[in-house]
Amino acid sequence: MALNIDASGKTTKALVHDYDWKDVALYALGVGATTSELDFLYEKRGPKVLPTYAVVPTFHVNAELFDVIGGDLLGVVHGGQGITLHKPFAPKGRLTTVGKVEGVYDLKRMATSVITTETRDESGELVCESEWNIIYRLDGDFGGERPPKTPRVKVPDRAPDFVVEEKTTAEQALLYRLNGDLNPLHADPEVGEKAGFGKPILHGLCTYGYVGRAVLNEACGGDPARLHKLYGQFRAPVWPGDTIITQGWREDGRVLLRATTKERPEESPFTNAWAELR
Repeated sequence: MALNIDASGKTTKALVHDYDWKDVALYALGVGATTSELDFLYEKRGPKVLPTYAVVPTFHVNAELFDVIGGDLLGVVHGGQGITLHKPFAPKGRLTTVGKVEGVYDLKRMATSVITTETRDESGELVCESEWNIIYRLDGDFGGERPPKTPRVKVPDRAPDFVVEEKTTAEQALLYRLNGDLNPLHADPEVGEKAGFGKPILHGLCTYGYVGRAVLNEACGGDPARLHKLYGQFRAPVWPGDTIITQGWREDGRVLLRATTKERPEESPFTNAWAELR
């Protein structure tokens, strides 16, 4: 399908996401939660909901807008992700989300789109917003405008205030995709080969969830209400089985972030990243 360069401004209707404790526990397991985080896994403790669950109610919304934008889906990868939390998620409920294509932009060799969403609870209160930057590696050079410049975040030239090292499993992407992110790039070896990665890669949003947990546990005292924003860009693939290393620096009221892997320490799969706390 050709890239629809006129998709800017297109919106979805409000799409419903019903969920309960099993859904939030599955998400927590998908992004590496362990028995030390039982409050997020056990229904007798609520459970609490990880702030990065904010991406899950948007999956169907984004799927609709991907159809609007078009492009060669074999070349689609995640370029960046942001969430803004306005209140913690209840352990179960009904959420409605509206999505909008903010723009489709030309990177010459590639293209990119920006999608934003708003998610509200049953009372109509705004729970969270999200911003998605999607890269189309096999589209581009259509004479379109360049994307808006993204503010650069440089981590301090000192030791991080915290480092969290967690090994993913060989099945991590297969577990994470059960939340609704069903891109075959993360499951099918043939698709991973055709896409140029050699094999399935981990969802960028799975790495994002690992980083979110690290921030929650190291900077928020495990309290989801304290995380207000989490933004960053994906710059290299992570493979299932890799060890994700999240580094954080407390600086000027924010936590500046970078994620690397133990297997390829010279690369930064998640960078230009920061969290804002309450």
